[in-house]
Amino acid sequence: MQDASLAATNREICVGIVDDHDAIRFAFRGVCEEYGLQFCGASDTVAGLLALNSEHTCDVVVLDLSLADGSIITDNVKAILQAGSQVLIFSIADKRAQVASALKAGAAALVRKSQSMDDLVKAIRLVALGVVVNNTETSAVIDADVVFKEQANLSPREREVLTLYASGFALKQAAAEMNIAQSTAKELIDRVRAKYSSAGRPTSTKTDLLLRAIEDGILEEGPQ
Repeated sequence: MQDASLAATNREICVGIVDDHDAIRFAFRGVCEEYGLQFCGASDTVAGLLALNSEHTCDVVVLDLSLADGSIITDNVKAILQAGSQVLIFSIADKRAQVASALKAGAAALVRKSQSMDDLVKAIRLVALGVVVNNTETSAVIDADVVFKEQANLSPREREVLTLYASGFALKQAAAEMNIAQSTAKELIDRVRAKYSSAGRPTSTKTDLLLRAIEDGILEEGPQ
């Protein structure tokens, strides 16, 4: 991965952006200048950017998930890929289903707008080389999507113990809250782990259990 980053740094990468916020498009031009990227256009629609670059293909197109023109993210990603560019999603990423659709359509990376410009540029350089950037954000979305991974199909009792245990309760505390023996609570957690493992979503640590609970909507995701 490090070698790929160095190789990408040694050549100029042509990057375009599709975002319906004027300020973001304007700021992105400055980011390209600061980091030595070739700015190859900006538009508030995919069709607009592709028209600007009809004779010159961008290496990477930075794309927002939701655009004011009402276009569908799957269609946008596919259109950009067909034009010969790689796609990097740059969004607040508050709609998990849209992120999953973009990844399934072929987007190579997701960078949240809350992340640093360093993170964005590093991802752009990797995507330009054809590297799929599997960070924790994209991995969590893929794990949560039934098309990529099976659901664990937890029982109501298993969901209850998972909620308590993943929220920070010790096993003994979770058992007391549920008015069951600690051994029964442990058996339920063991079943939860086994079901997630069978679904291809291992939970070797308590943190893994927390992530699975968030992914499946059993627990609400806290502030980032």
